[in-house]
Amino acid sequence: MRDSFNEINITPLTDIFLVLLIIMMVIAPLLDQQGLNLAVPEVVNAEQISQDPKIMNFSVSNDNKYFFNDLEIASSDLEKVVADHAKEYPDGLLIQVGENAEHGAVVKLMDSARNVGVTSISLAR
Repeated sequence: MRDSFNEINITPLTDIFLVLLIIMMVIAPLLDQQGLNLAVPEVVNAEQISQDPKIMNFSVSNDNKYFFNDLEIASSDLEKVVADHAKEYPDGLLIQVGENAEHGAVVKLMDSARNVGVTSISLAR
């Protein structure tokens, strides 16, 4: 006479669910991160940039200091300065970055511009 199964062995099923749970716990925090929406830049000559007075020209020096029209700006005043000049320069913001400037300093300037409504931000070296 043949033995019949009275119970289902759920150990393999439990193992699969635990593995899936661990994978979801690892992946879930990665889905929450925000990114930057980037557009592919156009090629523009430096002469065209300097002749266009409708673009705000900021620069970040190698020692992470901010300059607007060759005047040094404190990092705490970035948002205020961009907001004050945003209407005068409707074409956006150009950030000229020194070779050894930190990424965080550039991102802080970009965030300040985005917070006051500047949507066109370009980077130059």
